[in-house]
Amino acid sequence: MSSRFPDIPGFREWNRPSRVECDIFDLEVDGAIPADLDGTFYRCGPDPQFPPYLGEDIFLNGDGMVSMFRIADGHADFRMRYVRTEKFRAERKARRSLFGAYRNPYTDDPLVEGMGRGTGNTNVVWHGGKLLALKEDSWPIEIDPHSLRTVGNWAFGGKLQSRTVTAHPKLDPGTGEMVFFGYAARGEATPDIAFLVADSRGTLTREDWFLPPYASMVHDFAVTSEHIIFPVFPTTSDPDRLKAGGPHWVWDGSKPTFVGIMPRDGEVKDMRWFEGPACFSYHIINAFSEGQQVTVDLCQSEVQPFSFFPDISGKPYDMRKGASQPMRWVFDLSSQDDSYLQTPLAAGSGGMPSLNEMPRIDDRYQTLPYRYGFLGGIDVTRPPTPEAGPVGGGFTHLAQLDVHTGQQDRYYPGDNSSIQEPQFVPRSAGAPEGDGYLLAVVNRFREGRSDLVVLDTQRLADGPVATIGVPLRLRPAFHGNWVPESGLPEPGEWDW
Repeated sequence: MSSRFPDIPGFREWNRPSRVECDIFDLEVDGAIPADLDGTFYRCGPDPQFPPYLGEDIFLNGDGMVSMFRIADGHADFRMRYVRTEKFRAERKARRSLFGAYRNPYTDDPLVEGMGRGTGNTNVVWHGGKLLALKEDSWPIEIDPHSLRTVGNWAFGGKLQSRTVTAHPKLDPGTGEMVFFGYAARGEATPDIAFLVADSRGTLTREDWFLPPYASMVHDFAVTSEHIIFPVFPTTSDPDRLKAGGPHWVWDGSKPTFVGIMPRDGEVKDMRWFEGPACFSYHIINAFSEGQQVTVDLCQSEVQPFSFFPDISGKPYDMRKGASQPMRWVFDLSSQDDSYLQTPLAAGSGGMPSLNEMPRIDDRYQTLPYRYGFLGGIDVTRPPTPEAGPVGGGFTHLAQLDVHTGQQDRYYPGDNSSIQEPQFVPRSAGAPEGDGYLLAVVNRFREGRSDLVVLDTQRLADGPVATIGVPLRLRPAFHGNWVPESGLPEPGEWDW
């Protein structure tokens, strides 16, 4: 007999599991989809198929759900499918959850001991002719780019030795390489990090391992045309705590932040470590090198932003300290000093909302000097959106941030609405930086459904040039990416 999902924040209101797989042909459109939008917007997020094994769970632990908006000739179609991982298949066969707490295999049903726990629920990336669903505790999972059928685990033709791969690889626009890494590379709560590179065809060309100062959550990293940057923040793991059934991650503010920088064409033994005060960042905005100066822009908070990862000292969660802001870190490699400069990226904190996250850029400028970032934000002067739940859906606006001046242009979707992560699409291959469209899913709480809005970055505050209606509620996704039609293979069977 099936039980009901728990009545707790991560499973309530907009975050209720939807468990919907569907095809919707020719979505309704208000306005006009620009003729130069021709491609697919892929998204990925968590959506549990069964109530949690332990009776409660955190949002991050849901089964992966990949969705796609196919846009061409002024029309849009939608498709959504579960990522059929080893975990998903075992639980579907049993008709119940079998895997326990987030990243803690010691809490699983004995029936699944030794099985893969990955969910593929964090990001979906196109590279080397493969669409890959990613979660940082496991291998990539190949997905058919047209049907969204799960092909299976992808270990780069058997070459990959790391047990894990980040959900935030960097795609170099000049070389076509995918530069990435795996932390906890020998298994849960191990300190090892594997630095990885795949060429433009998807062939793994490099895998180098090193030990950071301590074992921590390395959710994202930074890549420039000349350097690799690994931030190590004090959200820490402990194998003994896992064995005792405790949480995988705790915040330990007694530890400093470390930042390792190595030449991109060098070796991991060339890693130089810088040290700063305890802080946290989930997402890098961009990074670039200018001679011996390395600049990293990121969304930074004073403490771990997620309240469900406890403080090691037992301190209560401080929402103010957990709010992220755009920051710039500058490292001088010519200096013998192991500190670095930290400055706010946005002008005037008085005009800033309380949180900025889920950053995107014009991907043609990944690894290079750039000017514009696009972020979700929560503005405390606007009505709150409690229906959005604790994670991933409460942004009150989208912002285009000029990192040269600190100024922002914003789009506000209206009351009783919130916005998910944006995606930038250039107007054309030769368009200036930041000239194009922002795509974002908007949650419409009163109507119980979602829209995909298309915003022109030249007049962001004017609102959408097109609103693509989705006749159902799209649970908050984490991340996604746009793939131009010219970058995808011809479909073997495009059956709607």
